[in-house]
Amino acid sequence: MQMLKRLVMLCGTGLLVGGAVGSVWAAYQGGAVAEKGSISGAVKFAGQPPAAKPIQVNKDQATCGKSQPAEALITGGDKSVKNAVVRVTNITKGKPLDAAAKVVLDQVKCRFVPHIVMVPVGATLEIKNSDPITHNVHTFSIENDPINKAQPKTLPIIPTKFTAGEIIKTQCDIHKWMGSWIVAADHPYHAITDEKGQFKLTDVPPGTYQMEIWHETLGKVTKEVTVKANADAAVSVELKK
Repeated sequence: MQMLKRLVMLCGTGLLVGGAVGSVWAAYQGGAVAEKGSISGAVKFAGQPPAAKPIQVNKDQATCGKSQPAEALITGGDKSVKNAVVRVTNITKGKPLDAAAKVVLDQVKCRFVPHIVMVPVGATLEIKNSDPITHNVHTFSIENDPINKAQPKTLPIIPTKFTAGEIIKTQCDIHKWMGSWIVAADHPYHAITDEKGQFKLTDVPPGTYQMEIWHETLGKVTKEVTVKANADAAVSVELKK
C-alpha cells in the first residue's frame, strides 16, 4: 500500500516519466571475478545541441547570485553529453558493491554539487549544506523512503542510505531552480558520463549484456554489448530530443 501511494504521488507531480524514475534494478551477487573485460564508450547528442540559457534567480541573491547555469543538458563542442547514466541491466554476478563508500552531495551557492551523484545501495550519502542560508532537501523516490527536510546552516550534513536501486529526482523547495539526481546503484556496473561524454565499466565478467543509457532530458536508449575476457567492448551512443 505504501508503494502504491508513492507511485500515485509521483505520477501526480509528473516526475514518473517513461520509467526513467523509479526503475528497479535486478538482484545482484558480488564476489571475485576470475575472468574480466571492460565496456567503454562515449555518449553524444544527435544533431545540433540547443544553446543553454541561464536560470534567473529571484531569491537570496547575496548567496545565490542573480543567475545560475542550466545543468539539465550539458554538451561539449564535439556534441558530447555530460551526466548521462550508463548501466548494465541484466548482470547478476560480478565484483562487489562498495557499501562502505561515503559519497557527498553538497549545496554550494544554491546549486547541488555534483548535479548527478551515484551512491551504492547501503552506502552513506552525506547531503551537505555549505551555504549560510537554509535549504530544503526533497527527494522524489519510489523504491526508497523519500526525504523532505529543511537544512539550515546549523545542520551541515544529512546522512542518508538507500535500500534499493533507483534514479531519484532531488530538489530544494525553497530555491526552486535547484535540482539534481541521485543514482542509487545496487550493483557496481553503473557510470556517469564525464565532460567528454565518456564512460568506462571495468572488471566485467565475460558475457552478453543489455545496457541502458539514460539522460534526464533526452530519455533513454538500450544497447546490446558482448564482453570478452581481457578485452574492451566499445559502445557508441547518440541521444536526441
